Amino acid sequence: MNFDSFALHPSVLAGVNALGYVTPTPIQAEAMPPVLAGRDVMGLAQTGTGKTAAFALPILHRLLTTPAPAPGKPRVLIVAPTRELAEQISDSFADLGQKTRVRTTTVYGGVNVNPQIARLRAGVEIVVACPGRLLDHVGQNTIDLSHVEVLVLDEADQMFDMGFLPDIRRILRVVPANRQTLLFSATMPDDIRRLVAEALTNPVTVQIGRVEPAMTVAHALFPVAQHLKTPFLLELLKHTDTESVLIFTRTKHRARRVGEQIEKAGYRAASLQGNLSQNRRQAALDGFKDGTFQILVATDIAARGIDVSGVSHVINYDIPDTADAYIHRIGRTGRAANTGDAFSLVVPGEDDLTVRAIERATGKPLERRRLPDFDYNQSAPSRDTEFARPPREPQRPRRQPASASPYPHSRYAPPSHQSSGNRGGNASAGGASRFGGRSGSRDTGGQR
Repeated sequence: MNFDSFALHPSVLAGVNALGYVTPTPIQAEAMPPVLAGRDVMGLAQTGTGKTAAFALPILHRLLTTPAPAPGKPRVLIVAPTRELAEQISDSFADLGQKTRVRTTTVYGGVNVNPQIARLRAGVEIVVACPGRLLDHVGQNTIDLSHVEVLVLDEADQMFDMGFLPDIRRILRVVPANRQTLLFSATMPDDIRRLVAEALTNPVTVQIGRVEPAMTVAHALFPVAQHLKTPFLLELLKHTDTESVLIFTRTKHRARRVGEQIEKAGYRAASLQGNLSQNRRQAALDGFKDGTFQILVATDIAARGIDVSGVSHVINYDIPDTADAYIHRIGRTGRAANTGDAFSLVVPGEDDLTVRAIERATGKPLERRRLPDFDYNQSAPSRDTEFARPPREPQRPRRQPASASPYPHSRYAPPSHQSSGNRGGNASAGGASRFGGRSGSRDTGGQR
């Protein structure tokens, strides 16, 4: 089978040929026919198997072969959990649709809202959005979703499982009921599968093999005490090809501090986490993709937003909470038929349940390794000096003007007291995350 067999519009097929694609991946071969036929589809496949093209190509074909009911109004809405993934999807549409005149724009928080409004007013066919900022546009009447023909929920399990379900339900209420709905994901646990029943109508389910780690990835666990993780990591890097290494931490604070330690050790490294401005996050991603940075230290916001085929190693500085999260993390290596290594630092006794779940997902025990020259007997410090935050300086209370709101920082304040640019943003973009929490809390990335 090749892409000619799908009878795609000539301009779409020209884009496919320009990229050098010849043979569709299994998820593309199985999912594209029902998507082209207008069916609702739930597609499940491992990360890095070509899910984006599986829905992008039929969507481009549809836009070119059916008339627009309202020219300039969005006909396709794609909802993604992170801004990195939204940009990645948008880039895929630009590449695949390079021979068409289909217009795409991204909508997410943490950046100025005005350029987004300007692009929407100029007219686009496809909007790729994160839920929070999209609903801001809906509330401000700066986007018209009444003509959406296709709704795509990408990485649906993460959106449903990480607190996005209320936003997704609101989005479902504002798009037309008579639409095609597509869900694509690497995993779909049974409890999440039940939730998607309210979004799809008589769907075709396409699942390519078991949802499990790619066979091209080798796995290893390194038991090490918590206080030795950073020196152990630096020693591990000495024994590792560090041309393209992705390191995951559990919190934003750790990502920043671990990245700083790696830089001090002489590596070209950057960190990627939700407290960074969008420009700095993009610079970190671009630098990792083009080889400027050998090592990228990230929180889970990057697990589904990095599309770098040459990542040789994924290192879990902190092991994730679930086997599904592990699959997504290590899915950044061993892509496009390349081989990769997944190393995890585990604190003995603390992560046994997660390790057993990962071993069930991989279908075999994970190899335990030790570094022969590392001193595992170093005693723990009396207090945490590596990740401790400096004490905050005391602040004098300021007198509040009589005309000011009595709740200036409340998320329940009237709209006139809220900045439209902050919802869907992160702390560095001028507001706390809707999930709240300190900078050391689990990173939601400010994507909403």
